[in-house]
Amino acid sequence: MTQRAVIRKLQILRFRGIEKFDWFPAEGMNIILGGGDVGKTTVLEAVALLFSPSNAATISESDYWMRKTADEFCIEAVMALPGDVEINNQKSLNLPWHWNGKDAVQPEAAGDDDDMPAPGDPVYKVRVRGTAELELVWEIVQPHDESDHFPVAVRRQIGLLRLAAEDRNDRDLRLVYGSALDRLFSDTTLRARISKEVAGLDLDSAIGQESSEKLKTLGKRLAGAALPGDLGLGLTTTQGLSIGALIGLLARKDDVDLPLSSWGAGTRRMAALEIASSARKEASIITVDEIERGLEPYRLRKLVREIIDDAGQAFVTTHSPVAISCADDAALWYLDNTSHMGALPRDRIEAQQKRDPETFLARFPVIGEGPTEVGFMKFLLEKAFAADPLDYGVRVCDGQGNDAVLGLLETLAVTGLRFAGLVDDEGRAPGRWQTLKQSLGDRLFQWAGGCTEQHVIGATPEDRLPELIRDRDGYPDGTRLRTLAVRLVISDNSLPAIRQAAQAQGISLRDLIIGAASGDDTGAPDDKRKEWKAHGKAWFKSERGGRELAEKMTALGAWSAIEPRLLPLLNAVLAAAGREQVRALAL
Repeated sequence: MTQRAVIRKLQILRFRGIEKFDWFPAEGMNIILGGGDVGKTTVLEAVALLFSPSNAATISESDYWMRKTADEFCIEAVMALPGDVEINNQKSLNLPWHWNGKDAVQPEAAGDDDDMPAPGDPVYKVRVRGTAELELVWEIVQPHDESDHFPVAVRRQIGLLRLAAEDRNDRDLRLVYGSALDRLFSDTTLRARISKEVAGLDLDSAIGQESSEKLKTLGKRLAGAALPGDLGLGLTTTQGLSIGALIGLLARKDDVDLPLSSWGAGTRRMAALEIASSARKEASIITVDEIERGLEPYRLRKLVREIIDDAGQAFVTTHSPVAISCADDAALWYLDNTSHMGALPRDRIEAQQKRDPETFLARFPVIGEGPTEVGFMKFLLEKAFAADPLDYGVRVCDGQGNDAVLGLLETLAVTGLRFAGLVDDEGRAPGRWQTLKQSLGDRLFQWAGGCTEQHVIGATPEDRLPELIRDRDGYPDGTRLRTLAVRLVISDNSLPAIRQAAQAQGISLRDLIIGAASGDDTGAPDDKRKEWKAHGKAWFKSERGGRELAEKMTALGAWSAIEPRLLPLLNAVLAAAGREQVRALAL
């Protein structure tokens, strides 16, 4: 039996902006990523409603899909429960289902003459429905598909800590029924004792003589009408609001006791989590909307680590790269605008998650194979947008090499995340690349054999090749000349000497430059291979170098040959950002 309450499967039907949603969340922290208005917060609100610690929750027509109140909404979870949750100690016997790895199914009988179920992996199916009358009905679904009431007592035992994006966190800092503070005390008579004490406060002496006389006059009028006439003032409750809700934690600051609920958003969130942890039963589930809200990076890292170390199930949304990068033990998910939740497997995206977490937060990431492609694409996209692409949510990211970027792009493709890519063709895994290109269309460009440097330098006019050797300021680059001389095994690194040696060895200046700029070690002596591979860093193997390569491509006349190949990719990015496509790049 599980030690914690764990949702194995969550299904949402016709709730708010979600028409149909099925998800198999992980047992620990689940971080939900996605664009705006795709339903991330709705998923958290659905979990919160399902395990609401009271029946006082209300709904409106806006909680129904397309406001169709005639069509009920339903939030259903298949979950494993620890033994201390008394789901079977209710008026009706609630029998468990069997979890087959994908769904809850009817368990097989224990024996031929025994009708009692014996599930190997017992789970329970619970749900909340919004009826056509705008009422909420909580239910436990039995294996024979009949349903019984899902009582508040069981929901409270399962326990929910909810840290919402709006200012509602003070609820867990006050003695509200079902709050973290209420669960910490676990004293069912506490609110009654407090109410008795508060009701006994002498408020009459504080109202003044004139008001006291008016109160007495009112009492006489009521008595004359055969109504209760012995009146006084005291704190009373209203429907939905108890005296306990007015009782909250105070914290001393500068010798003044201030309600903890009046402190900063980050402090309130951290305090609520600490209270819940102190009162934690193994069953508790946590939902945190925009976990970064009100927290400095160091406190955010601490909060993420506390939730992960808690080892319970948590559902978190975030727009913070810090939260993503430090959540190395969390399960990452991407929710697209069709309510499909795609997994981002840790072993496939972990390196990108730590190095460049904004990849998963951009409206439209463009993945370059390496730093050269990043600088190269940034230059071209700035020209295509006639602005900074970041202003439109387009971010160019480093995929860290051909093999790494292939796995990353394949993973992103199945999550529903929209993206584009620019990659080299190193001759490996042609079938996988072909499948990916068929899936992404113009959003993925792969050079037809070779790398970016090879194709751009290959398209540069012969008489302009020496200008590639110059640095960005137009001066001869001695380091680049040296890489050419090393490959020719000559000591004179002047351009005339290099030309002469290359001609004598039957090597064109173009091929020599391509080899050095791409770090090609073909033909290198064994003791020089590492040095030859490093030659690319002296040329364009950096983000700054990739931008320089793009600038020289346009300045030296190579763009006319490259443009027909790259323009579909640029237009695909423009279209994804809602911008008009271009027939030619204005350079």
